[in-house]
Amino acid sequence: MSNHKNPREEPPDHGIGRSRGGLTSKVHLVCDGRGRPLSWVITGANINDTTMMTATLEQIHVPRAVGRPRRRPDRVLADKGYPSKKNRAWLRERKIAATIPERDDQIAHRRRKPGRPIDFGEAQQERYKGRNVVERCFNKLKQWRGIAMRSDKTARSYRAAIALAATLIWIKTDLIHTA
Repeated sequence: MSNHKNPREEPPDHGIGRSRGGLTSKVHLVCDGRGRPLSWVITGANINDTTMMTATLEQIHVPRAVGRPRRRPDRVLADKGYPSKKNRAWLRERKIAATIPERDDQIAHRRRKPGRPIDFGEAQQERYKGRNVVERCFNKLKQWRGIAMRSDKTARSYRAAIALAATLIWIKTDLIHTA
């Protein structure tokens, strides 16, 4: 049998999934307050963002001068793709403060059913303005054409390209802040 009649399924670790634009992938990223990538996970484009929040945060590993490496952030700023009861409970359990706006459908559902309201007042909105650092970090990564267009066939090569770009972002950021 020929391959075009019976296409092989893509291995799950290749991070390729079908979306409106065809076979593509997503990068879920955690960065620090200076826009330096701390951890990332590559998934197929058809994987929901909400399911990947804990996996991405669990990969944080920041070495310190003395003692164990730091594994938990003080606060998480995430976009509307990441809110869920499960994620909020996971963050509360680890005493990590969260600034995650709710989606419109969740707000409408919450109005119908009473419960503990999510505080997204003026203080949270001011904190959420800091999320532009994450978007700028993505922009720095996507300046690399190979990362922006996912020209690598395997997730291993793609992860290596992201690691190289992330390393250069760290070096540039440190050079700018020490100069």
